[in-house]
Amino acid sequence: MNFNILIAGVGGQGTLLASKIFGNYAQLIGKDCKVSEVHGMAQRGGSVVTYVRIADKVYSPLFDKKQADVVLAFEELEALRSAGYVKDGGIIVINKQNIYPMPCALGLAEYPSDIYEQLAEYKATVRKIDAISIATKLNNIRTVNIAMLGFCAAVLGLKKEVFVDAIKRSVGEATLEVNLKAFEGGFTIFSS
Repeated sequence: MNFNILIAGVGGQGTLLASKIFGNYAQLIGKDCKVSEVHGMAQRGGSVVTYVRIADKVYSPLFDKKQADVVLAFEELEALRSAGYVKDGGIIVINKQNIYPMPCALGLAEYPSDIYEQLAEYKATVRKIDAISIATKLNNIRTVNIAMLGFCAAVLGLKKEVFVDAIKRSVGEATLEVNLKAFEGGFTIFSS
């Protein structure tokens, strides 16, 4: 398994934790992994992009456009912003959520209404999940990222039990149970 994964979200959505879990997954299956986070005003709700590379040997965490096997987007506009990274035949996994950037919130710009039409221009498979509903059922909105990971793992056909071990290595005991439930919720939605 060699993967280039671009995780795109908004500050506070847990992109860094998701990349950490991918890193632990890679170690558990005997692969090398490098991660790099790039963000602007993440603390103010700005865009956050995390590069994850998994291979036998990884020399750099970064990759160019059209080189991501997977774009994992925690929000719809972030999926559109990052779609240029997906390679032909790749996969874009999207959480069906809108987080209005500051220009939209101030009425200076409009949130695009045709995101999925624009994404259709890319030669990639688009998979959507309502991870918010999974997190809401668990009474913990902070588990959206883990529900997304579960869905993404199922889409990619990755080993569920290894991901569970990776989550156990990545989150604290206090939130472990709810995170495992969120992962199961995301994994199960795709599998059903």
